[in-house]
Amino acid sequence: MTHTILYIHGLNSSPASLKASQLSRAMAQLGLAGQLRVPALHHHPRQALAQLDALITELGRPLLVGSSLGGYYATHLAERHGLRALLINPAVRPHLLFDGYLGPQKNHYSDETWELTAEHVTALAELDVTALQDPARYQVWLQTADETLDYRQAQRYYRGCALRIQAGGDHGFQGFAERLPMLFAFAGIPRPLWQDIDFSALN
Repeated sequence: MTHTILYIHGLNSSPASLKASQLSRAMAQLGLAGQLRVPALHHHPRQALAQLDALITELGRPLLVGSSLGGYYATHLAERHGLRALLINPAVRPHLLFDGYLGPQKNHYSDETWELTAEHVTALAELDVTALQDPARYQVWLQTADETLDYRQAQRYYRGCALRIQAGGDHGFQGFAERLPMLFAFAGIPRPLWQDIDFSALN
């Protein structure tokens, strides 16, 4: 079991997002800050994947934790490297979702502006996984009131995986901090390190 975690944020997000910062603070609380990587990903899929491949090489066999578009990246990487992945409201075939969205974009955290082009979409399509080799390597957390993605697409695509579907919520995934023990158990982090901690204080 791995004790290292690679967190993969979504489109126009960053390590400063709520989930990423909650996970970072929790790992620090466990004394495991050095076993977590939360990279600020380039907006272009090919450059983002190069960053992530380098970190997988560094970490060995990390648990991939991917949110939204990061869930799509995590699925591609999990299949390519034979890794386990925990996906939070993951995007399914995002290259099919960008009709009408090409053009200027702004990162919600860094204020970086960039141009979403057809070439970005083509690069995303190259990462598509037709079918999962081993659904048992995945946990997929969905909230039904996700305002950005239709959770039913992920429910269908990941139907052979351990699906945890919660009524309500939103795209950012409400209650993430309280679920960190499930993440740590999946990562193979010893239970005595986290079983007595109330992570809801991270909200």
